[in-house]
Amino acid sequence: MSLNSMDEYWVPEHVKDYLRKLGFVLPLDDMEPWIRSWDDWMGARGDFYDYRDKDGLGRVYEVHRRSIHPAMRVCKEWGSLLLNEEVKVVCEDQGATDWINSFFSATNFMSQAQATVVRAFGLGTGAWALWLDLDHKKVRVRHYDARMVIPLSWDEDGISECAFVTRAYYRGKAVDQLQMHLKGGMGLSAGTSSFPTLSSDALIGDEVEGTYRIVTVCFDHEGNELEPMGVAPVYDTGCAFSTFGIVKPAVTNTRVDMSPYGQSVFADAVDAVQAVDLTFDALINEVDVSKMRVFLSDVLFDREKTGDKVISIPFGKSDCTVFRKVMSTEDTIQEFAPALRTGSQVEAFRIALQMLGDLTGFGISYFDLEESRGFVKTATEVSSDNSALMRNIKRHENALEGALTGIARAVMSVSRGFGENIPDEGLLRVEYDDSIIQDTAAEKAQDMAEVGVTLAPWEYRVRWYGEDETTARRLATEISTRGVSGDKGSGQSR
Repeated sequence: MSLNSMDEYWVPEHVKDYLRKLGFVLPLDDMEPWIRSWDDWMGARGDFYDYRDKDGLGRVYEVHRRSIHPAMRVCKEWGSLLLNEEVKVVCEDQGATDWINSFFSATNFMSQAQATVVRAFGLGTGAWALWLDLDHKKVRVRHYDARMVIPLSWDEDGISECAFVTRAYYRGKAVDQLQMHLKGGMGLSAGTSSFPTLSSDALIGDEVEGTYRIVTVCFDHEGNELEPMGVAPVYDTGCAFSTFGIVKPAVTNTRVDMSPYGQSVFADAVDAVQAVDLTFDALINEVDVSKMRVFLSDVLFDREKTGDKVISIPFGKSDCTVFRKVMSTEDTIQEFAPALRTGSQVEAFRIALQMLGDLTGFGISYFDLEESRGFVKTATEVSSDNSALMRNIKRHENALEGALTGIARAVMSVSRGFGENIPDEGLLRVEYDDSIIQDTAAEKAQDMAEVGVTLAPWEYRVRWYGEDETTARRLATEISTRGVSGDKGSGQSR
């Protein structure tokens, strides 16, 4: 049993049994072994890192292989490239754009969303889902990774219904909280006595056909159902859009056919992950075993008498550099310094890093020690030298856009039901911050040079400031008018 199975949260068996009794077939059963394996690689756990070996006398000892956590590094790099505080959701109406980005800023959504992307790219799947505070009529977004996500209904277009399982605390005791986001009456098994009834006493919110409902069930550690005070068993959100967004890398799942889950971005690069840590560990071991040893004759050591024995006094109990030559008076001091082979070790380490970058979509030079010192180059260098990275970033951005715009639309829809005055958002898109991989300053300068030639001022504002057309035209006109008035004023003063 790996360490993560003991100290991390995984969906308990009694929650799975509850869903099976409702008639759901759980795709998690087939994917969980893979998800656990990917989670171990992200945490540098398992038999590859901690194993047992034997010495020449047959004595068994434990060995720990050093790691730079390459699998986690890959996922963190993707998270930082795709999401940061500069990413915006842009609506057709500027008022809606301002409201949703203000909401994301106030709830610290983007920074937490980056962590969700990191876990999703590592475990293959992640999610954002609405969480509602009915007492204060507030909408929040909860973040989940593949360990807590159970799709309930799906097809080629994606997941339409989903369950999320987390640990919560009620009156100081841990409980398992299951929240199912179901569309209308879909997924409800008739005649299942354990399922919360949709009577007027249980249902909160106006029931609307085809809208999403959030069904909440809690269990104690023994699997008994609980009814915590203040928790609505069933709530109709009134939202016709999906109340959750599924995050997956743009990688085809080849581990489980027809699964709604995604695949880890390093699933096909596990051998490269091993190679990186194997060569890194060998490099450190080479330095460790090659340090100088000093052998001293027995006559150079002081002695102390303990009972009937005379014991030589060592330089220190932790000293592994100085050794005593027993019964020797010749060559009282002898040094031994093995030759280092770090040059060949570093070359092997570099090749392993190149393999890792190539197999995980960054390109062969992304992690190259000599080329970039282990970090990404400047935007101009990356855009010219690493076309593979740019293509893969665009693929992942396209896959991520649906989840971001979907959760944004759901937040605005439910917030309107709570009384928020939000304009109709219209079409949504995501404005990514590609300054890391593109020379943004050069592009802005080029577009500015085209203003008044092939580009209107308002078009420049739409592209670079994320404004809708109406707002961009108005502000461009105001700035132009102020400029003309200023020129006239200057002329009169002369």
